[in-house]
Amino acid sequence: MTMDKDKEKSGKESVVIISAQETFSVHGMEMKLAEIGCPSKYIPIDMKKLQNSTNNCELIIYYMDETVGDNPSFLVFLKDLCMEKEKNLILIGKQEEYNEAIKTIPGKCITAWFERPLVMKKLLDTVTDQFSQMMEQKTRKVILIVDDDVAYMQMIRDWLKDSYQVVMANTGIKAIRWLTANQADLVLLDYQMPITTGPQIFEMLKSDTETDELPIMFLTGQKSRESVMTAMKLNPTDYILKSIGKDALREKLDQYFAIQKANAK
Repeated sequence: MTMDKDKEKSGKESVVIISAQETFSVHGMEMKLAEIGCPSKYIPIDMKKLQNSTNNCELIIYYMDETVGDNPSFLVFLKDLCMEKEKNLILIGKQEEYNEAIKTIPGKCITAWFERPLVMKKLLDTVTDQFSQMMEQKTRKVILIVDDDVAYMQMIRDWLKDSYQVVMANTGIKAIRWLTANQADLVLLDYQMPITTGPQIFEMLKSDTETDELPIMFLTGQKSRESVMTAMKLNPTDYILKSIGKDALREKLDQYFAIQKANAK
């Protein structure tokens, strides 16, 4: 694997290595990662430095030691970082250190773990595979879900995450703020949002030249013909009943993007 030339020029590290201290093993890891074209940076367990250094990285490696349980707030920070910003996390340490870490960090946040003493080739192979997967994910269509029901959004994200990049916003303001800095290929918008309703958010997006052509599908829990017709009067791309199942939703979205691709030719 070789890194993107643009990324190399930017000077941003693709990997952040976190450890209580920069040991010989950590330094050796930095050198080996550099050899495969993957720039990395060592960061001590310092919350301020970590907050400033982990925003732009794509992979976090936590090289644990016997102090792993001494700073619970750091483990919570690491958990939140992986869950909210979906960072890939690799843990390295002894079995008891790993057991201590997973008391706070859910297993679903950990993309790999290696027991010390570390077999460097296995780590490098894993890093290469993970970056390949991340590059593939970046080519996927981006779907923004806007709904005040976070549990529902998380369910939909779990349904779609293997095929699409899925972003969530639980208010219209957060959705609009995200869209000012990012691009989506489709918005799934809850019709019955509180405070700022789905139709109001729809009108705001359609009145802005930056988002007026953005495809929007309404999500609605109302099955009556009258409710559906009311939603469709705004001329959304489509509407989806919230009672839809996983397979039907994926088929509907796959079909939509297939038609878009065919029309673009």
